[in-house]
Amino acid sequence: MTIISNSESETAQAGRALAAALSRGSCVALYGDLGAGKTSFVRGLAEGLGLKARVTSPTFTIVNEYPGDIPLFHFDLYRIENEDELFDIGWDDYLESGGILAVEWSEKAAHSFPAGTVRVTIEKTGGSSRRIHIDQSGGTP
Repeated sequence: MTIISNSESETAQAGRALAAALSRGSCVALYGDLGAGKTSFVRGLAEGLGLKARVTSPTFTIVNEYPGDIPLFHFDLYRIENEDELFDIGWDDYLESGGILAVEWSEKAAHSFPAGTVRVTIEKTGGSSRRIHIDQSGGTP
């Protein structure tokens, strides 16, 4: 599915819409350049899950945890050097937690995602316009 977004709020709305299709244990791998809108998408995802938390990029902490009926674990892998670092912070535990994982800069850990991972690619197409491609087939990128 491809969505055209013309604002940050429309990008968040795409995240809210995807939240309705997710269940416990879902993993969402996000791809896109710096400033593409990955965090805005995750903000919408959190809203769609009914979470009231203030969603911010976990660039320096690697993961932000947002508790709720179904918790959201928001990863930013921009600063990791290799996939081993992801496992050092407990990636396996997060996968088994029953929460939903949303992972920015997923290309840094391409081989670490479980089968069924939803892949979201956000492309800047000019100004505040974005093309958001959501692949729910669970295949590899």
